[in-house]
Amino acid sequence: MVDAWATPEQVTEVTGSTVTDAQLLRAQASIEMFSNRIFPDTDRMRPRDLYWLRMAVAYQAAWEIGQYDLNTRLDANQVQQDGIVANLDARAMTLGPRAKQALQRCSWMRSRTIHVRSPLEGAGYYTNALTDASDDQQTWTPLAGGA
Repeated sequence: MVDAWATPEQVTEVTGSTVTDAQLLRAQASIEMFSNRIFPDTDRMRPRDLYWLRMAVAYQAAWEIGQYDLNTRLDANQVQQDGIVANLDARAMTLGPRAKQALQRCSWMRSRTIHVRSPLEGAGYYTNALTDASDDQQTWTPLAGGA
């Protein structure tokens, strides 16, 4: 049994490619590197994230079979050949495209919106003093120099 988020059988089911345990371990190591998660921490992960990690390992294992020596590649952002220029993502040469898509679906890899609460929000006040709804929370004072 290999310590990976996917089994060789699951790789075959998902991708149609047959991989060895050694190839699966290499794919697992690649996904651990890009996901910033390691296999033993599975008890702290959501089932949905584990599903996407399994898919990422399966796709990465299938992609790596067709790649030539991933460990000696250059870190290139642009490749030019025969007058054609390709601009590459930082992970393009080392991470399979479908593995990248699966990793982007993990909860910690998505962008997040952080809501910054105002000091008045927790006290039951409305946050925008200019809205009509906050009129009862405002103190009325007459304008200076009125007639």
